[in-house]
Amino acid sequence: LQITGLILGGMGMVGTLAATVMPQWRVSAYIEGNIVVFETIWEGLWMDCISQMGLRLQCKLYDSFLALPPPLEAFRALMCIAVVLSVLSFLMAIVGVKYTQRTKEDPQGVSIFILAAGVAFLLTGTLVLIPVSWTGGSIIRDFYDPEVPVPLKRELGAALFVGWGSTALLLAAGAMYCHFWCWADTAAKSSYPLLAQH
Repeated sequence: LQITGLILGGMGMVGTLAATVMPQWRVSAYIEGNIVVFETIWEGLWMDCISQMGLRLQCKLYDSFLALPPPLEAFRALMCIAVVLSVLSFLMAIVGVKYTQRTKEDPQGVSIFILAAGVAFLLTGTLVLIPVSWTGGSIIRDFYDPEVPVPLKRELGAALFVGWGSTALLLAAGAMYCHFWCWADTAAKSSYPLLAQH
């Protein structure tokens, strides 16, 4: 269970980093029978990109940090915190796995690192879910809003799906570690009756 959680947490960590740096959060929409399209527009947290016929890609970082809309600034901050927290969660999980294997005679000693990793994974998954779902909801709302001009309508980009997948992996890893901690704590109290009295 610990190794499985470690693998899922590691994949979630990589996915979180990928979703943060990918420019495909918002992708230009092809609607109203417009089949011949020469340019594809990508909008991310850090840059805009234009792909011309799939052969040439031009990207430009956003010029001013202060000129960004407040939601984008918040999403950047949440994703950066999530990346840092996912790395810390993964490191705590590694320490927890090694510490557990070295102290099988003391199940109570397992709980600190395993519980910390589990809670951190759950928190990281929640932090990733907020900006990804908020962006996806705004894209869908604008897509079906008749007042939004057609050139400004966007579709869900690949980064959002990577973010949702990472969220599922992180939440699963966190749930596994929290479950293992509860199981180890129960086993410790049944093995050491003195602990149950405290």
